[in-house]
Amino acid sequence: MRGGPRWFPRSSGQAALVAVALLPLAWLGISALRGTLGANPVERLEHTTGQWTLRLLLATLAITPLRRALGRPWLAPYRRTLGLLAFSYCTLHLGMYALIDLFGAWDTLVEDVLERPYISAGFTGFLLLLPLAITSTRAWLRRLGKRWVVLHRLVYAAAVAGCLHFLWLVKADLFEPLVYSGILALLLGARLWPLLKRAAASP
Repeated sequence: MRGGPRWFPRSSGQAALVAVALLPLAWLGISALRGTLGANPVERLEHTTGQWTLRLLLATLAITPLRRALGRPWLAPYRRTLGLLAFSYCTLHLGMYALIDLFGAWDTLVEDVLERPYISAGFTGFLLLLPLAITSTRAWLRRLGKRWVVLHRLVYAAAVAGCLHFLWLVKADLFEPLVYSGILALLLGARLWPLLKRAAASP
């Protein structure tokens, strides 16, 4: 089952994944047209795109442990799809903040990045994801070889930056960002555990 279940081709699965992942964006568009985004529509747009960035990043990181635990190698390509979706939402999140919230005032954006920790963390996450999105093609995989794998481990640092961004943004109820942080901790543990086992077993 290298390419996935025969009754559900991989290309169809990825198309379905993209369609489902874009539903929140479509709903935001419909809500904006109806004027039902609430008292602060810009904040609603920013928060929703930011939350889906983090959710998709965590889903990206979950693919490898799921693939190994379930013995389903055909899940591997979905990691790339989820990662690109996460980057797309992240770009929208940053774009809404820079172009709508700040009205394109780049000097204010630079000032916020330098002086406000939660924005510094979020912008760092975007910068970490940028080279991963650029080098996500097979051509870049062939060009970089083993260095491609090392480079794409930056997704873990990007997820950490995203969780810090959310934690430092929220001032009162920390439950939701702590849930995301806990899931990230579990996923990092699932990644590190086999490495620690191999290190302990080696003479």
